[in-house]
Amino acid sequence: MTTDVDIDRSLDGYDYDLPPELIAQNPAVPRDSSRLLVVDSPNTGIKKLPDQRIFRDLPVILRPQDLLVMNDTKVIPARLYGRKTTGAQIEVLLLSELQHNCWLALVKPGKRFKQGSEIIFEPRKDLESCQELIAKVLGTDEATGGRLLQFDLPPGTSLIQLLDVFGEVPLPPYITQSSAESQQYQTVYAENPGAVAAPTAGLHFTPQLLENLQESGINRAFVTLHVGVGTFRPVEVEDVTTHEMHREWIEVPAQTVEQIRDTKAKGGRVIAVGTTVVRALEGAAKEKGELQPFCGETNLFIYPGYKWQVVEGLITNFHLPRSSLLMLVSALIGRQRLLNVYQEAIASRYRFYSFGDAMLILPEAVIKG
Repeated sequence: MTTDVDIDRSLDGYDYDLPPELIAQNPAVPRDSSRLLVVDSPNTGIKKLPDQRIFRDLPVILRPQDLLVMNDTKVIPARLYGRKTTGAQIEVLLLSELQHNCWLALVKPGKRFKQGSEIIFEPRKDLESCQELIAKVLGTDEATGGRLLQFDLPPGTSLIQLLDVFGEVPLPPYITQSSAESQQYQTVYAENPGAVAAPTAGLHFTPQLLENLQESGINRAFVTLHVGVGTFRPVEVEDVTTHEMHREWIEVPAQTVEQIRDTKAKGGRVIAVGTTVVRALEGAAKEKGELQPFCGETNLFIYPGYKWQVVEGLITNFHLPRSSLLMLVSALIGRQRLLNVYQEAIASRYRFYSFGDAMLILPEAVIKG
């Protein structure tokens, strides 16, 4: 007999069908005009549909003394186009800097791209006075299939300083017909460069909404998690508990830890803005045994049955089927209930994925125990 626990562990249990036209190709304008599906009650067996609101309603949905924790990472222009010394065209997606100017990157086409090969990058057309950029392949990363690229730069020069000249901000592969400008794929509070994908739950905030939240007594704090492309990769093992999560760099500063402690002491609630914030806070708590300031890497994988230590509620977008992000959100309200909410969103024509609409899971809806 198949049990609910068995299905929670099964990859097939996290599948759903999404009409392609519901994959958002452009963001809402203004940002806070996106729709917001609010899950605000426990699953008592009595069907209660989520409350359908607009994102700018947040100040009247949340309570004074609540704390929104946001990810202040900034997406870098991580996609570069170059050529081999033979003239063959090459596309590079930077993933993470391993050492100074040595990057792990996905290279396309990657076959026969051996150690010692060189890639030559030309500056953008409007900056033709800049010199070309050269990277040498040092080796292959078995875990990702990517290449280790060493960029030849003058002493004291960092590749990140030059990416505005040579690169472009990458959009996720399911965004194929977008007219969005690069700044629309950044949060308005983006501060620390290093991500190759945006923390998309934060894309809905505007400066005016942040001001309205502050005036309503709803505070905010920040962590940093540099989002990698592993975020978008599907889980490929049938037993999801055996999935190995990619590692991501996080920083949870002392000020944020103090704000969280103070919020809980005063009866406020900690609401994570996005799954990246969840991973940062819960990952830091896992490393230290309790929430403390932390700077390092996490590969925490959250799925149903997870025991929450810090996060009490969540603002998030609608995620891909069979993804680790879908499993993380399922850990808050249950897999089947989340899929029911998704079906309601599909029936109501909500927009999905990075540029899509949002969902707010309030603490009273979260599974306890």
